[in-house]
Amino acid sequence: MQETKESVLRELARVSLPDGGDLVSRDLIRALTVEEGVARFVIEAPTAEIARLMEPVRKAAEAVALDVPGVLRASAVLSAPTQERKPPALKMGGHATPQEGPMRPAGVKTILAVGSGKGGVGKSTVSSNLAVALARAGKSVGLLDADIYGPSQPRMFGLTQRPASPDGKTIVPLKAHGVTVMSIGSMLEEGKAVVWRGPMLMGALQQMLMQVDWGQLDVLIVDLPPGTGDIQMSLCQKSEVAGAIVVSTPQDVSLIDARKALDAFRTLKTPVLGLIENMAVFTCPHCGKDSQIFGHGGVVAEAEALGVPLLAQLPIDLDTRLGGDGGVPVATGSGAMAEAYARLADRMIAGGLV
Repeated sequence: MQETKESVLRELARVSLPDGGDLVSRDLIRALTVEEGVARFVIEAPTAEIARLMEPVRKAAEAVALDVPGVLRASAVLSAPTQERKPPALKMGGHATPQEGPMRPAGVKTILAVGSGKGGVGKSTVSSNLAVALARAGKSVGLLDADIYGPSQPRMFGLTQRPASPDGKTIVPLKAHGVTVMSIGSMLEEGKAVVWRGPMLMGALQQMLMQVDWGQLDVLIVDLPPGTGDIQMSLCQKSEVAGAIVVSTPQDVSLIDARKALDAFRTLKTPVLGLIENMAVFTCPHCGKDSQIFGHGGVVAEAEALGVPLLAQLPIDLDTRLGGDGGVPVATGSGAMAEAYARLADRMIAGGLV
């Protein structure tokens, strides 16, 4: 019976939603049971208004459930919360509180940092797609958006709800595409600027690490802000970071700052696990010709000079940009870019990094 239930869940993952994602990746399925050939489940829409528009989705869900061998009848019910979930009754930011020992969330096996020397090199895009690829490879994955001034992961994962806080202390994170996600962007109104000094950043980082109910994770990926500031220092000095990955484009301007990020991690005694060259090449969709818009081989040469692995060379890709803007990371699908991130995930797993 459990096997049939899991088969129904796999089929429901085929039902796409109009605004991106599917019933399973968007965590909308509730109370799924299969008894005596009858599959019953609830589709919980975010609001009553959205639920009224989801009748075609409900019918499609019943239809795919009937495709499962052993299911003779399927019954899906649309539901919605009776009232909007309230935001956490807790204050974000402020001075970090004294703590014995390192900041290590319970249940998290490994913490990996993804950093860059400067902004605009695609670090957050790499972080989101790597997280999804690792989840698709069977790992339990969390993603902490530590870029507090410029959080982008809620948009990249299609997250519009706020995390819950049942007791005003513990934060229940959001989930999408198989990844548990926490971002300051999910705690604020869209477009609201974070105007904080360093001590408040440290307090927010401590809260998002230690007050979030991460559950049992094989790896927690921390999407760092660009540069070498307070967040990087606090994370590496006060938590047990297993290693860091540095993202750069091939151009000299990016490499100058990437070297500073590498030196910062060495100074903080955080192992550098490897480099990722992003925007390595652009392939024209019309003529098929490759163009090295940001130069060629800069990150490759830097990795060789430093004696660290080159983990991946990723091209500029329109589908990657569209997926990030649309809340459905390109690694969730198929195609060349999804395969590239799958290879990166497999390499990290085979190397014992995750």
